Amino acid sequence: MHSRLTVIACPNRLPRIEFGGGLAARRTGPDTVHLVSAAATPLGGDVIEVRLIVESGARLMLRSAAATVVLPGAATLTSHADWQIEVAGELDIDLEPTIVAADARHACLTALHLHDGGSARLRERVQVGRSGERQGFWSGTLRVDRNHRPLLRHRLDLGAGSLSDDVLYAPRATVSEFRYPAICSTASADPRWTVLALAGGGTLSTRQDDLLTP
Repeated sequence: MHSRLTVIACPNRLPRIEFGGGLAARRTGPDTVHLVSAAATPLGGDVIEVRLIVESGARLMLRSAAATVVLPGAATLTSHADWQIEVAGELDIDLEPTIVAADARHACLTALHLHDGGSARLRERVQVGRSGERQGFWSGTLRVDRNHRPLLRHRLDLGAGSLSDDVLYAPRATVSEFRYPAICSTASADPRWTVLALAGGGTLSTRQDDLLTP
């Protein structure tokens, strides 16, 4: 299945939404949009394309109604998600966790383009495996540019076959949060987090565990 979603946030009006396939969205506030599933997705072989545009003077908060469960398909194990984001206003993304079930494999690419006056917070939570499952795999790539100049290039693989998967330590959960501009958060005082201050401004905070916890 090929799912597409476009959300355009403009100042002084409700966000414009277009979608198709297994992913839908609903306005739940003047500047808030919730993602909802119209069908079981992503399954192996599925592709999800999301495009977000936040114009200057606009604000968009993106949330989800429930966790995303990634399942293997009949012909292939791998699904893909591609996020293309343009921000000249204020963007806040904080979705419910992604759960990679059974032996599914999921690859997510997020490309964020920040313009003058743009600010962003992107929070992502991933759990590989349900109870007793450890064979799934997730790969997340985050690319951030500001005014067409590279700000961040980051990739994390998690689960079976990843570089972090060894006999000594094999985390199955991760939480990451990108902020621009940099704002102090609880992560900076928590030793379980790794906080990276970016040379061009902003921060990337990451944490790995066996299970997602508060």
